Amino acid sequence: MNDTMKEVKKLNIYSVFTILVTFLVFLFMDALLVLRITKEVDICPEIPGICGFGLHFVVDGFRTIYGLIAVFMWFMVSLLCQEYFKKHHNVGRFYLFLLLTEAATLGVFFSADLFTTFIFFEIMSFTSYVWVAQEENVPSLRAAETYLGVAVIGGLVMLMGIFILYFELGTLTISELLAAYRLCNNKQVIFAAGLCILFGFGAKAGAFPLHIWLPKAHPVAPAPASALLSGILTKTGIYGILILSCNLFLYDKTWGMIILVIGVLTMFGGALLAVFSVDLKRTLACSSMSQIGFILVGVGMQGLLGEENALAVHGTLLHMGNHSLIKLVLFMAAGVIFMNTHALNLNDIRGYGRKKPLLKVIFLVGALAIGGIPLFGGYISKTLLHESIVEYGGGMGFRFVEYIFLFSGGLTIAYMTKLFVAIFVEKNPDERLQKKYDEKHSYMNLGSRLALSVSALVLFIWGLFPYRIMDRVAEFGQGFMNLRNFGERVNYFSIGNLKGAMISVVIGAVVYLAFIRTVLLSEKKGYVNLWPNWLDLENLLYRPVLLGFLPFLFGVICRILDSFVDSIVVLLRKTIMKDSPIPTERVEGSFLSDAVGGILNGIQALGNCLWNRKNPKEKNYVHAMAMQQEDLKENTFLIQRSLSFGLLMFCLGLGFVLVYIILM
Repeated sequence: MNDTMKEVKKLNIYSVFTILVTFLVFLFMDALLVLRITKEVDICPEIPGICGFGLHFVVDGFRTIYGLIAVFMWFMVSLLCQEYFKKHHNVGRFYLFLLLTEAATLGVFFSADLFTTFIFFEIMSFTSYVWVAQEENVPSLRAAETYLGVAVIGGLVMLMGIFILYFELGTLTISELLAAYRLCNNKQVIFAAGLCILFGFGAKAGAFPLHIWLPKAHPVAPAPASALLSGILTKTGIYGILILSCNLFLYDKTWGMIILVIGVLTMFGGALLAVFSVDLKRTLACSSMSQIGFILVGVGMQGLLGEENALAVHGTLLHMGNHSLIKLVLFMAAGVIFMNTHALNLNDIRGYGRKKPLLKVIFLVGALAIGGIPLFGGYISKTLLHESIVEYGGGMGFRFVEYIFLFSGGLTIAYMTKLFVAIFVEKNPDERLQKKYDEKHSYMNLGSRLALSVSALVLFIWGLFPYRIMDRVAEFGQGFMNLRNFGERVNYFSIGNLKGAMISVVIGAVVYLAFIRTVLLSEKKGYVNLWPNWLDLENLLYRPVLLGFLPFLFGVICRILDSFVDSIVVLLRKTIMKDSPIPTERVEGSFLSDAVGGILNGIQALGNCLWNRKNPKEKNYVHAMAMQQEDLKENTFLIQRSLSFGLLMFCLGLGFVLVYIILM
């Protein structure tokens, strides 16, 4: 049933108010920590008795930073929602799960142990599933199915790892994991448990090869949901990976190398997919995958650099924040475009923003920031990550990692240039459509303007003052990653650091001019997607294997085992366990009934000869005793059955009484 405009407005006001109150609480909490009025140990709330473990929370610098980023994003998105959903159905459902997912996400970030993390992580997965399925059409339901499938499988594997970890270490408290791990003798078992937990967190982060939900979910989900899915929910996965990397396998080079390899594959793979994509939101989704790869590179470098990992720590934290704010701006801008055009294909929205200066500037701020252009936040975090790779050295292998890093940065500039030029510079081949776009000046209301403008302004100011804002924020949150002192300040605008950014800019220009403009852009067809349809990891591998091959394989194995057991039983019955033949089988009665009946028959015969000569009797007492015995057996069976039933009822009643006593 469609919601009325009045109901939608009420829901929006309630959501905005609720999220605004949460935002103010987090501002107050951050102020207390910044002014050092309170410390981490002063705020450690808990909810005892949940599943025997209880829920435990902790407040520190990193958690309050990301809590503040999360509620800020939720607040900005809620301002956009009223206009975005004015013609949508089931809006009440979306607002409900918007608030539920916010609560679950904050629960993840402020969890003090892995059990609490897991509980809220799973709640968040199920509530955010509704976002993906919101439109209830075939693409959205299929994408939601993929999203939920990845989340459930990842959660089950993660839970197995948590069980093993608790069994071996005796604790799940994040601050106690490192000390317990160092005292544990079964480090290989702990490493295996860590890989299981990594599987679950990596699935939510969108890391390769568990990224399959990202390119599918974002294009079909509402734009406000896409902004949060990309900007915040993927960071809950990164948060979990940081727990493992910085609070369990701290300075472990093997672990760091695993994360680095995953990061490089994710970084390059996402950028490559984004270059080929011709769908606005799909391009931004693939971009999210790539930027998650950049962050994972930083996490991997933390483990490889050991105690000298300050550059990687700050680069990781700042790029997490950068990516969250950037995708907030870009996905909300994409939402405004979709609201007015009801299209996402670049050929359909081509030229839409040519005469919309506010939207153009807002999108440009996000594009420059994610491209790592100097004077924007993305440049600072990417410089720190790049310098951490250079600092480690490591021979030709790490020289190759550095090249992939710079090339992926170039691909980022190329696909963002493609989006900006297509939407805000080029004209649409359809002159009537272009005229319609140009004449539409009122394309977003005051709430939407406020949401986009404030978000872009915060992103711009954030990157404009790297020393006063970004470095201080990184120092405030570095304790979570076990970094105490940063060391010397980085000269972000030195020739050496600017050189890395310029290399990526040149690569981006070459890719855009030599490949996108010449190969992916046709005069007749416009932008074309040359990425092979069959090269879809979900349809190529996961669905055929998980839904086709594995059920068939295990079905065959189960049938073989079932037939094998039956064959063994038949063989035993024919040989060792063969039934012994019975020589004679009594028709009725038993030896006792026959004996008693025979005696009574003898007495009857004697009577017929002496006192019953006139009226002899011909009763067969053997048969009569046999019948009496059968009646006795039947009555006994009925009594036993009745007694069993009574005992069963008694036990059930006793069980309910015990449960009542325990609960009371």
